[in-house]
Amino acid sequence: MAKNRKAAALWTGGLKDGKGTLSTESNVLKNTMYNFSGRFEAGTGTNPEELIAAAQAGCYAMALSADLGDAGFKPSIISASASVTLDEVGGRPTITAIHVDVRANVPGITRETFNKIAEATKSGCPVSRVLNAPITLSTTLE
Repeated sequence: MAKNRKAAALWTGGLKDGKGTLSTESNVLKNTMYNFSGRFEAGTGTNPEELIAAAQAGCYAMALSADLGDAGFKPSIISASASVTLDEVGGRPTITAIHVDVRANVPGITRETFNKIAEATKSGCPVSRVLNAPITLSTTLE
């Protein structure tokens, strides 16, 4: 079942005066702009934390649907949003928290059962688990 999904970043210039683009294999993002201002100030463009929030919300909604289905419930609708907190820790920007807000309509389920399944899904979806995944690196210096 191993699937590799790919994305690429191109950055030119220094940290604050530079700029970059992000592209995904699916072309959903294609040369999408990102820069220091859009990440750390009130500028335009996307940023890695926003993309992590989108990935978390999307993954969580799908995983919750699966977990509810495994428990015998078919949701009518699931709406998930995620917020990623970027703060300074030890002088370095660090993701310190991710909060997921979920709303769902699930016929026939009790609040207690829904909360139990939703809580289990929080740590079980693939994007949640990636935060503990090993990261490997290969380098080329030109």
